[in-house]
Amino acid sequence: MAALAAADSSVSSGPMAAKSQPSAPQTKSPGSMTNGRASTQGQWGRAWEVDWFSLASVIFLLLCAPFIVYYFIMACDQYSCSLTDPVLDVVTGRAQLSDIWAKTPPVTKRAARLYAAWVTFQVLLYTMIPDFCHKVLPGYVGGVQEGAVTPAGVVNKYEINGLQAWLITHLLWFANSHLLSWFSPTVIFDNWIPLLWCANILGYAVSTFAMIKGYFFPTDARDCKFTGNFFYNYMMGIEFNPRVGKWFDFKLFFNGRPGIVAWTLINLSFAAKQRELHGHVTNSMVLVNVLQYTAAPVLQAIYVLDFFWNETWYLKTIDICHDHFGWYLGWGDCVWLPYLYTLQGLYLVYHPVQLSTPYALGVLLLGLAGYYVFRMANHQKDLFRRTDGRCLIWGRKPKVIECAYTSADGQKHHSKLLVSGFWGVARHFNYTGDLMGSLAYCLACGGGHLLPYFYIIYMTILLTHRCLRDEHRCANKYGRDWERYTAAVPYRLLPGIF
Repeated sequence: MAALAAADSSVSSGPMAAKSQPSAPQTKSPGSMTNGRASTQGQWGRAWEVDWFSLASVIFLLLCAPFIVYYFIMACDQYSCSLTDPVLDVVTGRAQLSDIWAKTPPVTKRAARLYAAWVTFQVLLYTMIPDFCHKVLPGYVGGVQEGAVTPAGVVNKYEINGLQAWLITHLLWFANSHLLSWFSPTVIFDNWIPLLWCANILGYAVSTFAMIKGYFFPTDARDCKFTGNFFYNYMMGIEFNPRVGKWFDFKLFFNGRPGIVAWTLINLSFAAKQRELHGHVTNSMVLVNVLQYTAAPVLQAIYVLDFFWNETWYLKTIDICHDHFGWYLGWGDCVWLPYLYTLQGLYLVYHPVQLSTPYALGVLLLGLAGYYVFRMANHQKDLFRRTDGRCLIWGRKPKVIECAYTSADGQKHHSKLLVSGFWGVARHFNYTGDLMGSLAYCLACGGGHLLPYFYIIYMTILLTHRCLRDEHRCANKYGRDWERYTAAVPYRLLPGIF
């Protein structure tokens, strides 16, 4: 379920070539399909054809993912975050499914207005205010930036202003909390389930619009893919870079805004609710808000800020460079990310946990260590690629594997794969750092319930799948050179284990 994550948004795509030329595979439009089969096979992005297992997986996710989100949120609302009690109640006859549904708050006019205002505000920040942060913050790269070359040979330009949008949004949030009092800081928690229905409406609406657009008025028909299977096309997307106008890019907007900008606000609202209900904010809730890095609220704030500080780098990740825009990203970024990535803060509203000082310090150190590994691994890769290997990694000249590959247009290219630094420890050691942060995020909630640990379970499955997916593509691309690379760096994630 790799694209149902915005943490997906934070992960990069394995060992990157220091100087690889992007391939330009042949692409199709509906007119180039014969009996649902592509006349030629591109090797980028999603599949041209769908096998039975992929189709079954797609249908399963389309049917079950919305229910999974509802189940987790309902369990907290009605069963104090127990994942087993709802099932036991139904099995033993103490409750009917209709009873559970009847107790679920419906969408309300207040929630609809709140959500519409939120999305509209983020659209305006994204499209109407050019970035000024890059002019005043040393080291920050923002403003107009170029993305990777698409399979059709197009180089899209992006207005990178996510950090600016995050800062403006949060300045207004704190101004309201301490000065303006337009709304209660607990407003998100108080409308959490009604907002869930609004998020679902937007997720399905934008996914459906993207599919219709791909068929009838694509931004670039050469960057479209069709399988002949409706469900796969709907979930995985048809267009590579759907856009409205010159600057509104669906992938960049929905991956970064409104979900990730809201991430820290959601946890702040949970913290405000915990204080309202219990009279204080626990150190576990503080951890979850600070580490907001794929981990806990404390860890999460670090992660969100890191994402927007490195938004230009994000243009080089799998999400932008390989994935198409469909339900997978559209609904996933509107619903899956903001609702399931914030379960720890929601849990702590119902179960305030005060951690011992040594335990809290250990969680914090684990989260920070994970962040360091994640960020430095990606920094080493970027430095290596930007300098074509003419740099120092861990104080030494980097070791490389020289590779050659042939693109779909028949041209031969050369590249280098890094085997020094963190990339000599494991082939996806940045993912290992991500998982360390994710574990810290969950450990901040103590060990009373399973629900807060959904995140580390999900991220382990997600990143393992992404790891295998990326390596399959690299093996096809580099052939025997990839075998040389895996012999030099034998482990994927955990040295000596996997």
